[in-house]
Amino acid sequence: MENIVGKIREHMAAIAGPVRLMEVCGTHTVAIFRHGIRNILPEGISLLSGPGCPVCVTSIRDVDTAIAISRTKDVILTTFGDMMRVPGESNSLLEARAEGSDIRIVYSPLDALRLAEENKDKKVVFFATGFETTSPSVAGTVLEAERRGVPNFYIYSVHKTVPPALAALLSSGDVRVDGFILPGHVSTIIGSRPYDFLVTDYRKPSVITGFDGPDILTGIMMLLAQIASGRPSVGIQYDKVVKPEGNPRAIAILADLFEPEDAYWRGIGMIPGSGLKLRERYSHRDIRTVLSLDVPAGKEPPACSCGEILKGIKMPYECLLFGKACTPERPVGACMVSTEGSCSAYYKYKAVFGREEK
Repeated sequence: MENIVGKIREHMAAIAGPVRLMEVCGTHTVAIFRHGIRNILPEGISLLSGPGCPVCVTSIRDVDTAIAISRTKDVILTTFGDMMRVPGESNSLLEARAEGSDIRIVYSPLDALRLAEENKDKKVVFFATGFETTSPSVAGTVLEAERRGVPNFYIYSVHKTVPPALAALLSSGDVRVDGFILPGHVSTIIGSRPYDFLVTDYRKPSVITGFDGPDILTGIMMLLAQIASGRPSVGIQYDKVVKPEGNPRAIAILADLFEPEDAYWRGIGMIPGSGLKLRERYSHRDIRTVLSLDVPAGKEPPACSCGEILKGIKMPYECLLFGKACTPERPVGACMVSTEGSCSAYYKYKAVFGREEK
């Protein structure tokens, strides 16, 4: 690692001025803290968190809709555990369950399908959240429900895709980023080619990296080399699992089951073509075609800076609520709920490093 850090210092010496790099993935945010990456980087390099936490970007309206689904007669709502405490406008799934809704935590959408087989008199709905990493497994489960002939299995899809979000950030003009540390997990599915627009349209360097200390440092070194040379590209540090073409089988199943739709990202807003909805031939599995729900858009909590943090405009400690009114035990914003959320990571590790990132 000393050799990598030495190369980083050499590249920084060749770059005039500070460098702002965005780690898009929430897992990278946590790994950067866990490995003490910030403490060994030279002065002048700022690491910003991005919108790559699926829990954090699930909108208030989508949480409220999931709660409304759970309150419908003869419905079992299933979800991953990290969604339970995400605040809607007035309460969370955890609170809705305490009030009587049948909400169950599952570890896989296949668990939800099993529940549907065991509860034929109920509508079993899987709250399908996440990026391209999890959406192929949901698509596969829908196909399995078709194969097994399980009529009472549905999904509520709020899946989102990463490349449109990066395009939205860069086109907004609000975000000052010199390069991107791109998500390894998502990129094992989609590959590197969907990020080519970062170079062709915005001249932004980027590198797909893994999640251990040497992986991340090597990715930063590769980014700085691009910046120093003035030759941006989409680099792949995580080449043991990420290929330019991605995973063709996963891409094919996503294209077969889902089509793009506009999606609202919490704290960011509507991003065209960044969501995934079931295609018409599978629409009978979409709970929105079965239940008539009209849930109003909820308001973000006052003084919460989660949106600006997800866009790399603010650091978590710059939020007036951070560590005071908003803690992991009493989260106000979604960025404090998920273990991959920026605010949660900063709160957890600030005592370990003994200093604030300013």
